[in-house]
Amino acid sequence: MKNVSILVLGGSGFIGRRLVPKLDAAGYRVTVPTRRRERARGLIVLPTTDVVEADVHDPATLDGLVAGHAIVINLVGILHGRRGDGDDPLGPDFRAAHVTLVENLLQSARQRGVERIVHVSALGVPDGDPAGAPSQYLRSKAEAEQRIRASGLPYTIFRPSVVFGPGDGLLTVFARLQRFAPFLVVPGLQARFQPVWVEDVATALCNSLTLREAIGKTWELAGPEVLTLRELIELAGQASGRRRPLLALPPGFAGILAAVLEHLPGPTLMSRDNLNSMQVDNVATGPIDPALGIRPASIRTLAPTWLAPLDSPFNTERTRRN
Repeated sequence: MKNVSILVLGGSGFIGRRLVPKLDAAGYRVTVPTRRRERARGLIVLPTTDVVEADVHDPATLDGLVAGHAIVINLVGILHGRRGDGDDPLGPDFRAAHVTLVENLLQSARQRGVERIVHVSALGVPDGDPAGAPSQYLRSKAEAEQRIRASGLPYTIFRPSVVFGPGDGLLTVFARLQRFAPFLVVPGLQARFQPVWVEDVATALCNSLTLREAIGKTWELAGPEVLTLRELIELAGQASGRRRPLLALPPGFAGILAAVLEHLPGPTLMSRDNLNSMQVDNVATGPIDPALGIRPASIRTLAPTWLAPLDSPFNTERTRRN
């Protein structure tokens, strides 16, 4: 597969920063577009990777990027977006990031002779009518999948559960909150997830490129453990040495709190759309396909490796070994 050219949309993001070095090490020629080149400092130094400043949401720019690439990997995704007005079931932000971008990509890919589309979707996306999904996020992800399957292009779709690792938007965020807050009040504590290690996701994407059976496949990616949101927050607190009490909400108050959290300054911790998504268990129907060559890592084992405080026994022993 050496000298095969790959365009990675979203390559400077959380998953992309792990995937692109693997592709580079495997001998692929990789292009990573990003709006701000400084966000991809760790990728610029890779020998067969080209980081370019570009807006992939501009159709003409995207078409120029697609030209000359045999494979396009789409990692672009958002978790929060404005609510749709009237008859809009997706909202403008989810529609732009998850559907319109995919439509533009598929049009360019057909015209430019792209040989394969690899697309990262999400666990919990319905196989049937997107309208049946409970949230804008899941509906938009489902619509993108439908367009890819109907495109006539060779494709592989991945549906990961919530992805964890250093700098993630789950354990890292809740560990930081518990460092300062005396207690936490979080809606949706009963929601169930099967978190998957970010390195495992990157490895699955990379390995799939050499698998003939990957064409036309939709693969789930999930870790070995199923945990509720409450258990995940408690794990973050325990691993960071700052576990705080979690206060349960009276029935019916979760949506009110989520609406408040949407409008607080800074990064959104949780929105009403997130809460709607959590009506669907984020749990796989089976283990990761052995063809992908992955033995999924445990969140309980790995969480302390980046969340543990510097004076913890874990980091003291790690420092001593180094």
